[in-house]
Amino acid sequence: FKFKRHAPSPQLFPSFSSFVAVKMIQCAQACLYLSVLVAFAACNAPPVPLDDIFIEKTFVPEECVRAVKVGDYVRYHYIGMFPDGKKFDSSYDRGNTYNVFVGKKQLIEGMDKALVGMCVNERRLVKIPPQLAYGKQGYGDIIPADSILHFDVLLLDVWNPEDGVQIKTYHTPATCPRKVEVSDFVRYHYNGTLLDGTLFDSSHTRMRTYDTYVGIGWLIAGMDQGLLGMCVGERRIITMPPSLGYGENGDGSDIPGQASLVFDVVLLDFHNPRDRITVTNQKVPEPCTRKAVAGDFVRYHYNGSLLDGTFFDSSYSRNRTYDTYVGQGYVIAGMDEGLIGVCVGERRTITIPPHLGYGEEGTGTKIPGSAVLVFDVHIIDFHNPSDNTEVTVTYKPEGCDKQTKKGDFIKYHYNASLMDGTSIDSTYNYAKTYNIVLGANQIVPGMEDGLMDMCVGEKRHLVIPPHLGYGERGVTGEVPGSAVLVFDVELVDMEEGLPEGYMFIWNDEVSPDLFAEMDKDNDEQVEPSEFTDYIIRQVNEGKGRLAPGFDPYRIIDNMFSNQDRDGDGKITVAEFKLKADEAAAHDEL
Repeated sequence: FKFKRHAPSPQLFPSFSSFVAVKMIQCAQACLYLSVLVAFAACNAPPVPLDDIFIEKTFVPEECVRAVKVGDYVRYHYIGMFPDGKKFDSSYDRGNTYNVFVGKKQLIEGMDKALVGMCVNERRLVKIPPQLAYGKQGYGDIIPADSILHFDVLLLDVWNPEDGVQIKTYHTPATCPRKVEVSDFVRYHYNGTLLDGTLFDSSHTRMRTYDTYVGIGWLIAGMDQGLLGMCVGERRIITMPPSLGYGENGDGSDIPGQASLVFDVVLLDFHNPRDRITVTNQKVPEPCTRKAVAGDFVRYHYNGSLLDGTFFDSSYSRNRTYDTYVGQGYVIAGMDEGLIGVCVGERRTITIPPHLGYGEEGTGTKIPGSAVLVFDVHIIDFHNPSDNTEVTVTYKPEGCDKQTKKGDFIKYHYNASLMDGTSIDSTYNYAKTYNIVLGANQIVPGMEDGLMDMCVGEKRHLVIPPHLGYGERGVTGEVPGSAVLVFDVELVDMEEGLPEGYMFIWNDEVSPDLFAEMDKDNDEQVEPSEFTDYIIRQVNEGKGRLAPGFDPYRIIDNMFSNQDRDGDGKITVAEFKLKADEAAAHDEL
């Protein structure tokens, strides 16, 4: 179209701009007409022959770990069609992937070329010219001669005969004191998938770990190799070719033949049948004067967990120590062994293999079978049933001529605590001494022993085993059962007691008219009031002495009862006797 350079007719175009606009519309109409003619010619023209394969990538995965190379073995699905869309073959219809080596003339030449560079889960539309397909011969009654073939291909798997196990660790624990070795027994969780992500098995769905020996043929070869060197808590992806998995035949159900396998594994636990207990994280107090031996009774706190940190029990949650004999089979073998040699106040971690713990069966709910156990232990105290009170003199005054003995009335201060330092009681809090008669069963036997042969002003440190203290029951809210007691004592004062078997003694010679002196009304019998008044008067005048530390009136009532042999409330001359005259010993005059 050409525009003449002269003014347009004013009758036809009011302005020059209108003239240009009209010419542009005419050009657009002409262009549209030409494009329609070209399109019609192209649709009715004979097809342009293909010189090579044509590939259209209809889906490309975000990640391509590996692309197909010549010599690789592939598993793929396909649909084969003619250019008009008519299907002539499909692997989907047969329910099996097509499995073949690439580049080894096991495929038509065009497919051999088309598969190279593909990634797992990639999808391609491939157009193959006859000369790279079945050529002039075609393929029987299925594919005519000189046919262009279209294939819709989905790659599911690729591996190479030279492949080994591939390991990718994506989580490593902070500490790894030990790694899996051949003949170890492991407990792990896994998800098993094919290379295209199809899940075929998972221990998580069964809510139970897979437990087995490693490296001795109990697993497929690829897993046997893939678990070696793992740490507890480690997570890794283990990929293996079919030669190290289920081979040509698969497993018969979920895993097809010639399939690569991918296992996402987390290791929870492992041990070796030769393992013994291990003791770590020891914190031993100073000094440690004594260590636990077989036969000792131990009180300890603990937190119990599995090797992966899963908590299963704690004495702290019950607010009570675990109390047991050690070395005598009262606890699992590993704990029996792990508590030998501990000190009071010591903390240690005891790791126990299952054959020294709860074995293959576990405990049913909290502890699975074949589980390694980890106990964080704090020793509170221990003793032996043969122990006596342990007495340590911390201060002894000079000139200690008089020492405590049975029957003495003593006054002392004390601080009482448990072996771990927990305070129980203290007389200093009350600003008064504790007063008792030695040998009168007014205190625990261990304290009786610890206060014997002591001087006024002396200080002692006493360690009292529970069988000489408050026993297995303890004192509710104050002293735990089977607790060893610690007393720091100071003897403040003492009053000498009476000889054993006496509650009253004469300081002077006994009056020959003793009965008459008591019988104030001379009625030949002594009333209780007469008896009491007389004894109190003898004590006040220093002629006699009552056993210290007891209620004097109760002693006197007891003395009267012993003299009143017929129990009529009066003492006659016939009943009245001195202790020296008695055939049987009891507390009377």
